[in-house]
Amino acid sequence: MARQPDDKKTAKITSDDSGLIRELALLLDETSLTEIEIERAGLRVRVARNISIAASMPSHFQAPAAAPGAAAAAPVADIAKHPGVVPSPMVGTAYWASEPGAKPFIEVGTKVSVGQTLLIIEAMKTMNQIPSPRAGTVTQILVEDGQPVEFGEPLVIIE
Repeated sequence: MARQPDDKKTAKITSDDSGLIRELALLLDETSLTEIEIERAGLRVRVARNISIAASMPSHFQAPAAAPGAAAAAPVADIAKHPGVVPSPMVGTAYWASEPGAKPFIEVGTKVSVGQTLLIIEAMKTMNQIPSPRAGTVTQILVEDGQPVEFGEPLVIIE
């Protein structure tokens, strides 16, 4: 919390300030925000929380089969280095189809051409079609329908 009084003297936290902080913390919980800041009458309050997100694999993820005598399948971190990976060009929510209940744009095994829509990412209420950067066969879909995605996160692998 930062308090910036108009008179530049050292300020003390009052019970009203504590109540405001509690209200803001409750608002963070209710809205799933990670940070909120307000300023009024010379009082500036910022409440933030750190959130750690555990990595999880989509339920339909299929690890590549290892050849007999070969080492175990590559860890999840190596998927981003796969030569056929299609990374997310933006932060948003990934959707497999143009609308709920519609046929997905792609499935594992689908042959795609350059520019063909792989999926849609909704960002700021805008639906952005994600085109295939190369021709090939979809071998893995790495995101669930309706899953939030980050910039650079692997979406699909095309071989």
